[in-house]
Amino acid sequence: MTFENPCDDALRALLTGIKTIAVVGLSPQPARPSYRVAQAMQRYGYRIVPVRPLVDTVLGEKAYASLPDIPFKVDLVDVFRAAEHVPAIVEQCLALHLPAIWIQESIVHENAALQAQAAGMTVVMDRCISRDYARLMTQ
Repeated sequence: MTFENPCDDALRALLTGIKTIAVVGLSPQPARPSYRVAQAMQRYGYRIVPVRPLVDTVLGEKAYASLPDIPFKVDLVDVFRAAEHVPAIVEQCLALHLPAIWIQESIVHENAALQAQAAGMTVVMDRCISRDYARLMTQ
């Protein structure tokens, strides 16, 4: 079985239906792609929840060391970690019954994506959430 991303209509529905995005690997460094993408999504009106150990805040939001540490509902997990970390992140998402995961551009782990999809999660992989938002939602 080969992984396929959702169609544009499904991506639009996902982006319309979410409010809170946990960004795993969100860097506090403004020059890093994770920071710029999360900042763009924050400007689009989403609540950004940084998930990064040893950091107190990023983009004015309290940071959490891991997904299980977040004490409130998260609608989407946006992943900025190397591909070898994706299976463990998917496992955490499944254990927490999270509905959706977005694995950023250039990060590919087909088996983990298929596992998450098979468990009922919405999965987007190897795509940039802010670029897709601009393409699909600001027209």
